[in-house]
Amino acid sequence: MNLPLLYDVALSLLLARWRQTLVAAVGVTFSITMFIALLSFMSGLNQLLDGLVLNRTPHVRLYNEVKPAPQQPIDRYTAGQRQHNFIRSIKPSDELPRIHNVGAIIAALRHDPRVRGVSPKTQAQVFYNVGTINLTGTISGIEAEEQNRLFAFGDYVVAGNPLSLKTVANSIILGKAAADIMLVSVGDVVQVTTVKGNRVQLKVVGLFQSGLLDIDKVQSYTSLATAQKLLGEANNYITDVQVKLYDFTLSPRLAQEYAQRYEVQAMDIQTANSEFETGTFIRTLISYAVGITLLTVAGFGIFNILNMMIYEKMDTIAILKAVGFSGTDVRRLFVAVALAIGLSGGGVGLLCGFGLSALIARVPFEPASLPTVHTYPVNFDPLFYVIGGVFSLVTTYLAGFFPARKASQIDPVIIIRGK
Repeated sequence: MNLPLLYDVALSLLLARWRQTLVAAVGVTFSITMFIALLSFMSGLNQLLDGLVLNRTPHVRLYNEVKPAPQQPIDRYTAGQRQHNFIRSIKPSDELPRIHNVGAIIAALRHDPRVRGVSPKTQAQVFYNVGTINLTGTISGIEAEEQNRLFAFGDYVVAGNPLSLKTVANSIILGKAAADIMLVSVGDVVQVTTVKGNRVQLKVVGLFQSGLLDIDKVQSYTSLATAQKLLGEANNYITDVQVKLYDFTLSPRLAQEYAQRYEVQAMDIQTANSEFETGTFIRTLISYAVGITLLTVAGFGIFNILNMMIYEKMDTIAILKAVGFSGTDVRRLFVAVALAIGLSGGGVGLLCGFGLSALIARVPFEPASLPTVHTYPVNFDPLFYVIGGVFSLVTTYLAGFFPARKASQIDPVIIIRGK
């Protein structure tokens, strides 16, 4: 059968019951719109939360944890003898939690082609002195430039300049919650007491806000040299080596490799944030499930409308087959009707989904705990539009195929005889 003629008949069927056609197309449009908007918003939210973790967490963290030796001297002395040693209350030695030969380790890591960057860190436990009250705190000595490049450190400094740690001697970037408790701001001086009892005055050159109140009450940052001075250690005293990779999926394997090669403990980002990754996967799964459910419901609506159309157009189908339309032509006719609804509704739905996503992305959203966020996060990934368009066509095709197959099997003689 001539295809232009077939499509003209399909257009006539669509316009004959234009209200039903419009309802079916609106159903597809609504489903695609909500599918795109929901996935864009949920994916943007996941990217925001993932970014908070990925920006702050090293892909591989090397450290030296103080712990008793797995094999005690008595075990080596009695090796091979038929006895078992029960050891209790082992006290660790005076060894400090520093990484030995850290300079060579950092140099080797920076020459590793899989490594994007390395940032050493020195942790120091202190007390913030507020009058006669001492507040527990932790100061991390960092290289400000590397920390800013690898972990977007400057994005969370809400006051001051993070690079001031490098230019101002004895300076500190204080956690905002701790600064609020002590009533200090940029330019003020705070006094801290080290674990060795030394009191040091540090100038506040910035305020840091991580988004976690409990962390902001204790966490502060200073330069690597200042942290080592607080501890009374040499300039090679490093407690953590933070490694950023080009491909963070390699972190579990590289963590094991570095631990064996450098004889240190290593923690990869997947192990450190396994619960968070599970939450991200579940949120994404729910988004796709809701979107596909909406499209499936729209497909059932098209199925019902085409069934009613076939029931009401029995005479038309009989006449078409009587004048020479084959069963295949009739099936193509109603599939074309379904695809026309899917194409029109899906195309408008993609445009409306993009518009709704753009509208959501402009809605103000400024949580106090996330200083870098000003609007709702939305991800305009083209993959969502491809999935929505393809699924709308597949759904409408299946919704039209089964009624079309039923129409192609109608015997025109029986219908005309009944009339």
